[in-house]
Parts: sequence; C-alpha cells; structure tokens
Amino acid sequence: MERQRLDKWLWHARVVKARTSAAALVEAGHVRINGVREKAPGHAVKLGDVLTIGLDHSVRILKVVGFAERRGDAQAARVLYDDLQEGPRS
Repeated sequence: MERQRLDKWLWHARVVKARTSAAALVEAGHVRINGVREKAPGHAVKLGDVLTIGLDHSVRILKVVGFAERRGDAQAARVLYDDLQEGPRS
C-alpha cells in the first residue's frame, strides 16, 4: 500500500476514536498535510507526509511512516507514525 485515505489513516493511527470523528476533524480544517490545510477526508496521504493536527487545545505533528489494513491496538498504531514533537524513533 502506497497511499491511504486521510480519515482512515487518522483512525488507524488512533488519533481519533471513530472514523467519522476523523472526517469531521479534517472537514473542520484542523489537519494540515505538509503545511497545507486539507478539508477532504478522502485525500490520500503517502509515506513521508507530515500531518499537523489540531486536537483539544493541543497540536500533534506526525510523520506518516506506515499504513494498516485494519485498526489495531495502541502498540500497532504507534508504528504508523513518528511523533515529531518527541523526536524520531531509534
């Protein structure tokens, strides 16, 4: 898999609890891809994209490093991104 819908990736990465919440977050303009505001939940993200996500009075900056076919537990979700606020994984 080289690309994945933005709303689906946010849900698989456990940024939100439901895919509909992911779509609403994107449609409300709270997600940027490589610095550009994206309002289409179906926009495709690819490896290396940097997502800036505004969530409940905080901002998360995540680099897409993987995709999933289905939503897993928190440990499985953690391998889908590098949190750029924590620094890269070793």
